[in-house]
Amino acid sequence: MDQHSEIPILDLAPELAEVARELEAAWRRVLASRQFILGPEVEAFEQEVAAWLGVRHAVGVNSGTDALVIALRALGIGPGDEVVTTPFTFFATAESISAVGATPVFADIDPATFNLRTDLVERALTPRTKAILPVHLFGLAADMQALSALAVRHGLAVVEDVAQAFGGADQGRRLGTFGAASAFSFFPSKNLGCLGDGGLVTTDDDRIAGEARALRAHGSRRKYFNEVVGYNSRLDALQAAVLRAKLPRVEGWNAARREAADRYRALLRPAPGITLPTERPGTWHVYHQFTIRVGGGRRDALRDWLAARGIGTMVYYPRPLHRMPPYAGQSCPCPEAEAASREVLSLPMWPRIAPEAQQRVAQGILGFLDAHRAAP
Repeated sequence: MDQHSEIPILDLAPELAEVARELEAAWRRVLASRQFILGPEVEAFEQEVAAWLGVRHAVGVNSGTDALVIALRALGIGPGDEVVTTPFTFFATAESISAVGATPVFADIDPATFNLRTDLVERALTPRTKAILPVHLFGLAADMQALSALAVRHGLAVVEDVAQAFGGADQGRRLGTFGAASAFSFFPSKNLGCLGDGGLVTTDDDRIAGEARALRAHGSRRKYFNEVVGYNSRLDALQAAVLRAKLPRVEGWNAARREAADRYRALLRPAPGITLPTERPGTWHVYHQFTIRVGGGRRDALRDWLAARGIGTMVYYPRPLHRMPPYAGQSCPCPEAEAASREVLSLPMWPRIAPEAQQRVAQGILGFLDAHRAAP
């Protein structure tokens, strides 16, 4: 790699090149079928991904956001209900709860994993709580055994947000198989991404699957016989064909992400003031992002330093959800989420990232630390 070339936060080119033949064949197959919305291509993907994950049902929808909305609706969650979730996530997590008329209630995160703390979830429960919505942030599983046990004790549903963790696992079990329903995103940057928007609802419950299939098609189980007000949220055949082409490669891609994460760890261990990502015992972290913490109020300065050297980074998320205008009235103490929002910085990460690129990233970080240590 040219030492002066830009290093983006994400480069999809190697992944697309790896499956170019399969993508071309998929494209031609769909064009020949002349069935572009749902149909046999989507049905085949649903069957294949359900088998891959180890669930009874997979329902393709048009985005990860819709997957969350439809999962909540299929569980009967609506006005007057509360759903406990994390404030340190993408807006769609809470937005989906609001979209069905329920109220998101925020519990704080573990500073090491960025995921929900079970004890704080329990404190946030009220008689109106109907579900817990954990997010497997940056590719690391939330503590699903503890959260599932808590849900059973209190008679609550669990809806997993697996948008960032396709292929991740907790105690040997794939994420997206713990909840009463789970939601996946296939946005192009995801570990399994299509070439546009796409999403998936998974469940082992026949009734929930039937509700989800009806809701994605305007609330109808038979065309022109609409039972409820639903959505136009059908996965299109071209995106399903792309996902079918990529699915057999995901495990290898995730393993390559883990190798890249190990290289970052080796390169950045001598970095004072930098906290590296952690893994809970028994989890399979799939490193959708490799996110460090930068202490001492220096995160933004480090980001600017790296940008000046052609190194892309990203801040996920600069403002926790309980500080967003739609939810600013909620009185929930979430100091760890607020601290994380000031300190996190995601480094370039994709399955085939060159070791030389990672070395440049690490050198940039270490150079910043040296320069600031020497400054008066």
